[in-house]
Amino acid sequence: MINSYENIILDKEDKIALITINRPQSLNALNGKTINEISSALDELASDREVRVIILTGSGEKSFVAGADIKEFSDFNQEKAEELARNGHNSLFNKIENLSKPVIAAVNGFALGGGLELAMACHIRYASENAKLGLPEVTLGLIPGYGGTQRLPKLVGKGIANEMIFSAKMIPAQKAKEIGLVNEVYPIEELLTKTKELAKIISNNSPMAISKAIFATNLSDTDKGFETEIKYFGELFEMEDKKEGVSAFLEKRKPNF
Repeated sequence: MINSYENIILDKEDKIALITINRPQSLNALNGKTINEISSALDELASDREVRVIILTGSGEKSFVAGADIKEFSDFNQEKAEELARNGHNSLFNKIENLSKPVIAAVNGFALGGGLELAMACHIRYASENAKLGLPEVTLGLIPGYGGTQRLPKLVGKGIANEMIFSAKMIPAQKAKEIGLVNEVYPIEELLTKTKELAKIISNNSPMAISKAIFATNLSDTDKGFETEIKYFGELFEMEDKKEGVSAFLEKRKPNF
């Protein structure tokens, strides 16, 4: 265990890193310090050759992240609010989405506002049966500011996204799975185990290919998507992972990436 952070806990084991947001007294709400610490941990893990998959979760069994820490920005003006949102995008949410390693959200309870936006920035989402997900910003006279209006429609479609954002309703985990917001739902006591099982499977595959797949998939709704796929497909033919993967297939053995 690495204890160089105050608001998060960082563990590493068997090619998998676990970041646990540890502010249970505030249901793991995101404040500036927590955002900075997660961002720093991601920088550390991105350059750690032993880590291939990252899991992001919250401490306890009540909350993944219950939202942003409203006390921090309650008196902001327009300029400060735009700066807050832009810094959040650049320092954390976009960083997760564009990280070269897969990030899996283990949503263990409330994922509201910035918490749901954090989960949506991750590449895969597993949730516990008690999880509740929603974007309640309009009840504060605001809109989501950390990517919610952009990522939610891509995951669930514009109509359902509008309903969730306009109504501010929380939805249960099973509903979230039905609409494609989360991949799987498990009992709370099984959530981390199941998430680690997926992470283990992913960690045994080619890290270079997965990195290219992340970048290509992130462009799937742009006019650069197909060309990027073609380019990366070709580039991988010159890399050691492809040579090992094809050799292992032909030799009927497991590849050693």
